[in-house]
Amino acid sequence: MTSREQQDIGFLVGLRAEADLLRQFWPGAPVAISGATSKGAERGAGRLVACGVKNLVSFGLAAGLDPALAPGAIVIPDVVMVDQTLFACDPALRRRLGASPGNVTAGALLHSDSVVLEADRKQALAHETGCCALDMESGFVAQAARKNGRSFAVLRVICDPASRSLPPAAGIALSPDGGVKTGPLLRSLLHAPGQVGSLISLGLDAFKARRAMHRFLDVYCSGLSSDPA
Repeated sequence: MTSREQQDIGFLVGLRAEADLLRQFWPGAPVAISGATSKGAERGAGRLVACGVKNLVSFGLAAGLDPALAPGAIVIPDVVMVDQTLFACDPALRRRLGASPGNVTAGALLHSDSVVLEADRKQALAHETGCCALDMESGFVAQAARKNGRSFAVLRVICDPASRSLPPAAGIALSPDGGVKTGPLLRSLLHAPGQVGSLISLGLDAFKARRAMHRFLDVYCSGLSSDPA
C-alpha cells in the first residue's frame, strides 16, 4: 500500500487493542483512540479531520441490539442513528471495507454517549430504534464527516450480545488511552467479587470478536488499496 493510500483513510477506535489490530493491516494510517468516552471520541474525530484524510471510519467492537447477532458478527451499517437523526454511510467506502450482500450485517447502528450495560436496556433500544448494534464512536465520526465534507463508514464486530448484561466494572475500567484502569477495576471487584465470572466471559467474547475481525480483514483488507475512493 502506498503512502497516499494510507492517508486516504483514518480510523476512530475506542480501545488500544483495536488500534493495535488496525495497524497490522493499515500501517501508517491515522488512528485516534477515544478511550470509550464521548469527549475522547469527539476529539479523536476532530484530529482525523485535521490530518486531512478524505474518508473517516469508525472501527472496533460493538454491542449487539439484534438478538440474532452473536459475538464475532461483522457489522458494516448503511446508516448511523444519532439522537433520532440518520447519517448515511458512504456506499463506495462500505464496499472498500468489505460490505457485500450476505457476508456482513447492514442496517442501522445506534450511537450512544455512554456504555449500555443492561440487557433489558439494549432490548428496549432495539425496539425503539430498529438498530442492530450500538457503539460510542460512530456518531462522532458521522457528524464530523457531515460537517467537514468527508465520507464516512463503520466497520464493527459484535462483542457483547443483546441478551447479556455487562458487570458494573466494564463501565469504569477503561482509561482515556483505551487501556485498563487497574485501580478502579480492582476496587469494583473487591466491592462485588461476583463480577469475576462475567468479566471472564466478556474477555472471552472480546477475544472471539477480535479474532473474527482479524479473519475478516485478512480476506477483505486488500480492497482498500486496490479501489481508492
